[in-house]
Amino acid sequence: QVQLVESGGGLVQAGGSLRLSCAASGRTFSSLALGWFRQAPGKEREFVAVISRSGGYTHYADSVKGRFTISRDNAKKTVYLQMNTLKPEDTAVYYCAADDDGFGFVTVRDGRANYWGQGTQVTVSS
Repeated sequence: QVQLVESGGGLVQAGGSLRLSCAASGRTFSSLALGWFRQAPGKEREFVAVISRSGGYTHYADSVKGRFTISRDNAKKTVYLQMNTLKPEDTAVYYCAADDDGFGFVTVRDGRANYWGQGTQVTVSS
């Protein structure tokens, strides 16, 4: 089992920045591919970003490319999402996801991760 706990959400003005964190426990952190998803009110959950076990590969949704950066610190067992130039349409609950299967990067990217956090609210005011 893997436990994921997100933090760092909040209220920010458009154009501002936030950094989300997701702390993992329960499995060897380096075996996990990790990602971020978000869900706005009345909308389906959508992919935001994913990072490979080594941190060497990342992939982003087109809507956040160039503004968001995913990273990981294996020593701290934490994955981050740095969000810059935030827009009102980025308002959502953000979820951390993880998987440790052999194709974890794709599994997470495709929304089929085995492990999910409880979410943290990000609100961007115009």
